[in-house]
Order: sequence, then structure tokens, then C-alpha cells
Amino acid sequence: MRHTLPIAPQFYVTAPQPCPYLDGRMERKLFTALQGEHAQKLNDSLSKQGFRRSQNVLYRPSCAECSACLSARIRVADFQPRRTQRRVLKKAEDLRRNATSPWATEDQFSLFRRYLDTRHADGGMADMDIFEFAAMIEETPIKSRVIEYTRPAGPGEMGRPLAAVCLTDVFDDGLSMVYSFYDPTLSDLSLGTYLILDHIDIAREAGLPYVYLGYWVPGSRKMGYKAGFTALEIYKGGRWQDIGDPAAHKAELHPLSVDPIAEQVARISLPETRTPRDI
Repeated sequence: MRHTLPIAPQFYVTAPQPCPYLDGRMERKLFTALQGEHAQKLNDSLSKQGFRRSQNVLYRPSCAECSACLSARIRVADFQPRRTQRRVLKKAEDLRRNATSPWATEDQFSLFRRYLDTRHADGGMADMDIFEFAAMIEETPIKSRVIEYTRPAGPGEMGRPLAAVCLTDVFDDGLSMVYSFYDPTLSDLSLGTYLILDHIDIAREAGLPYVYLGYWVPGSRKMGYKAGFTALEIYKGGRWQDIGDPAAHKAELHPLSVDPIAEQVARISLPETRTPRDI
């Protein structure tokens, strides 16, 4: 006889630490290990419920009095670029895309360091060395790709220098932009916006309905750009919904804004596997 057995990972909560998005707040995450033969299925399922991947861990914000962080994704079929985004595509038309296996290179790390030193010198990744970088890129138990973008060579340069890189996960219903970085000297190309626009094209070509952008945080200037994309959905109140007016979403603190951890875990829907079992 066959029985349907659920995948039953253990969930944990991190200790509070300063929030990287909103000043004066403390961050806490609910997380579980991503491993084993059913890692892809677990990742696909939990990503639809607001979780994100970091190496072999899936996590979701679960702060004590704050529920500002909202998972965001773009509906590919309904997306229409705005005028400014069409200009970004035009300016970056000389870039070339190359999708590779998740394997770290020295060129990637060099670009990563320049990006961090210029844009996020005081961020949580500021001290990452090449071994930690390699782990971020290569330690993935699911289907992932490194998508590189190169530009034409300038004076004194050879070949096509690296302009941008994105570590991308492939879900059953879309692409997830896990982490991206780019040449900080090419600010006129708006590469952060361009990478999202190109991932929308990749998803459309692959017949995938969504591009997952990570978290959108109302009140955070770091995350405000995500609300500039049309057909944006957020995961709020246990379901995906159109973002509507971004100004309508608040980042207020309230002791009842987050349910107890036990209730959050109880409501998580887990995938099932068919496993033969004698009784």
C-alpha cells in the first residue's frame, strides 16, 4: 500500500539583530534547512509562501512587532515597461547575456568587491572573502544559474569585460533573483533595473509566469525601486495580491501585527511525496 507522507522540515527562529531596511528596528527570521532529495519541491512550495533562499537555508521575516517586509513578484504576462524602463533597455542594448552553472570565478568576485565597496560598504556582506562568495554562489541544492552580462571593451581593455551578474533560482513557476551585483562605474546604464527587465524577458521566453524579486519594504528607500514595476504582486495576509497603491502599505509597529511562531509554522503548507511503505 502507498501512503502520502509530508516533507516535515524543522523550523527555527534567529536571534534579533538590527534591521537592514528600517532604522531603529530589530530583525528576526523564521528559517529551515534546504537539503535532501526533495529540496527543489520544498523550495518551490515555500517560495510561494514568502520564503527566500540563502545557500541551503529558506527563510522568511518574522519580526516580533513588525510585518513590513513583503515578498514581491512580477506577473510576466501582464508586465508593461514604463517609459523610463524602455530607455534603460535602449541604453543597455550592447550588453550580452550568458547563463552558466552556479560556479564562482575570480572575475565575478572582483566585480562583487567593487560593487560592495562602492554601494554597500557598511552592509552585512562588506567583509565577505572569496571563499564566502564562492559558497554563496555554489552552495545550492536546487536548480540555479549564474547569469553574466558583458559589455564592449573600452580603451586598453581586452575581450568583453563583466558588467553585471545575477544568481538566479529556477522555480516551477518562475525565476527568483537571489542576488545581483554590477559595475558601479556604469551608473548611467541603471543596471539594477536592467537585470530585472532582462529576467522578465528570460521568464517570458521560458514560459514561466513570475519573476520573484525578494522583499519589498514600504518606507525603505533601498527597496522602493521595486514598486516602480507594473504587474507587481506582494504576499500579504497569507496570499498574493496586486500591490495597488504602494503608499497604502504601512510599516508601522504593532504588538499584534505578527502571529506567534507556532501559529505561523502551523499554517505553512508543505509539499507531499509518494513513498512506498509497508504496514
